[in-house]
Amino acid sequence: MNKQIMLSSLGFLIASCGFASMAAAHEAHGHHTRSHVMEAKAAFIDTKGNQIGNVVLTEEKDGVHLKIEAKGLTPGVHGIHFHNVGKCEAPTFESAGSHLNPKNKQHGFDNPQGFHDGDLPNITVGKDGSVTAEIISKNVSLDSEAPNSLLPAAGTAIVIHEKADDYKTDPSGNSGSRIACGVIQH
Repeated sequence: MNKQIMLSSLGFLIASCGFASMAAAHEAHGHHTRSHVMEAKAAFIDTKGNQIGNVVLTEEKDGVHLKIEAKGLTPGVHGIHFHNVGKCEAPTFESAGSHLNPKNKQHGFDNPQGFHDGDLPNITVGKDGSVTAEIISKNVSLDSEAPNSLLPAAGTAIVIHEKADDYKTDPSGNSGSRIACGVIQH
């Protein structure tokens, strides 16, 4: 009878250690069970309020991956940024606020005072007015509790601008008007 109790206790102890190890490994890899979302999305609308595309955001070990698809844009190079308010009111999209910038930096990858967490590499729209692009941002998170979160209570947006971002001029790289906007949601 004592052997049975000892074996049962030993089995319970081994199982408990296994669960504790799994929980520790889960935390060591930065996974959060309460507020961490692995995927988010946004639907782009144009200045007339028509849906013209979408972006899917997936958090992976090397950053947040963006898969962008849109059509009906002017061919050429365009700036694209995360903005700090989850509103896209056409036609100007000023409702999206300024760039996501929790560290109070200046704009631009080439700016010695920069860059914003919301800054992203330019995208190139083809002659047919469409774009398919993949970008990785190491400066944002889909964890709603992180200071650089794309999913805070007030929300965030992703905005495409009319011109290329020069990567240095504060506050938006001389990228011109906002021509498309999407509210990021999980």
